[in-house]
Amino acid sequence: MMDSSDINHTRRNVLIGGALSASATVLPAMAQGSKTIADTGRDGAAPATTPPPVTTKVALRVNGQRYEMDLDTRTTLLDMLREHMHLTGTKKGCDQGQCGACTVLVDGRRINSCLSLAVMHEGADITTIEGLGTPGKLHPMQAAFVKHDGYQCGYCTPGQICSSVAALDELKRGIPSHVSPDLTAQPLLSPVELRERMSGNICRCGAYSNIIDAITDVAGVKGAA
Repeated sequence: MMDSSDINHTRRNVLIGGALSASATVLPAMAQGSKTIADTGRDGAAPATTPPPVTTKVALRVNGQRYEMDLDTRTTLLDMLREHMHLTGTKKGCDQGQCGACTVLVDGRRINSCLSLAVMHEGADITTIEGLGTPGKLHPMQAAFVKHDGYQCGYCTPGQICSSVAALDELKRGIPSHVSPDLTAQPLLSPVELRERMSGNICRCGAYSNIIDAITDVAGVKGAA
């Protein structure tokens, strides 16, 4: 005659064996079901495949040198410069056109390269911070930023310098800004004008006054602050 411990032991074995049998039956079916969904899609149709990216040839000049490359048509000018040409001086900040860290010069005009597709600039002449000057021969604006401590962490500095060069060129060509009192007159180089023209370039460290000093120094204006 079995005692209670033997009965409990036998009952456990039966339950364990039943659970294992059920798992052996259900798991292959689940695996088969998962495979079927993955292979055919939830509606039973064959799954859609991702088409390869559409590429096109883009030829342009960067810092005085001609380049031609095959690019995904969705590639931004910023990513072309950084990822394909390894010109990492141009920074990716907000990637939404709000901070100005990615500012470069295209045919002499400053733009936010993160908002512009590379294919839009076929045949264009692009200048990045690397093309303005070299460590051994700085552009006057680069030298002025060093002289006036127009940077702190330095992340925004390439975009600030490119934008500063373009801002002075805009003033020279008589292009008004939102704060120009007379749209038909030659705009004056003043702190108010410069702050407005540089408002698209954010310095999170707050070196704005030194940046204005650097720009006015290059422009030959003394005592502006």
